[in-house]
Amino acid sequence: MRVISILAAATALTSCTMSAAPQSNELASQHEYQQLIGDKVAQAPVSCLPHYLSGDMRVINDETIAFRNGNARVYVAHMQGGCNNLAQGHNALVTHQYGNAQLCRGDIAHVVDTLNGFTVGSCVFGDFVPYIRPSH
Repeated sequence: MRVISILAAATALTSCTMSAAPQSNELASQHEYQQLIGDKVAQAPVSCLPHYLSGDMRVINDETIAFRNGNARVYVAHMQGGCNNLAQGHNALVTHQYGNAQLCRGDIAHVVDTLNGFTVGSCVFGDFVPYIRPSH
């Protein structure tokens, strides 16, 4: 009986320890998202993002990616299906544009493990919601 109690306590302690990291990462992601959006106002969604904006991409979580365009504008994409494991530190989002210099709704992105070079998932871009700092 004592062994079962110790195992139960160890399991409970381990599950608490394991759940703290994802909660901490989620809080950090939400904080970064709030910093990017800040005092900006959401505009009507657009279906394509100019390719040059993909250079300043921020992964918020497996479902949300933000593209900064200077300090006054941020485009937020909510991925259809989510990009599993994208928010992990050693994974990258890889896209391919064919004949078009834009990233558009419906484009497929692959999540690649940069340590091993393996594709570990894929997802599809949704609309891009621009958030713009209002002019005073």
